[in-house]
Amino acid sequence: MKVRIDENLCTGCGLCSDNCPEVFEMGDTTARVISDPVPAEYEEKAQEAAENCPVDAISIE
Repeated sequence: MKVRIDENLCTGCGLCSDNCPEVFEMGDTTARVISDPVPAEYEEKAQEAAENCPVDAISIE
C-alpha cells in the first residue's frame, strides 16, 4: 500500500500523525509520509488516518 499527501489540501492539523505516527509525521506546515510503502502491520491505521482526514488530503494506492 502506498499513501500520498496532497500538500495543497493538507492543513497541518496533525490527525494523521497522531493516529499513525509509524507512517505520518508533521513537517513545518503540512504532514508527510515517512514510510513508503506502508508496512503491512500499519495498513489499517494508515487507512483510518486517510478516512479521518478532515480535508481528504491523504490518498491511498
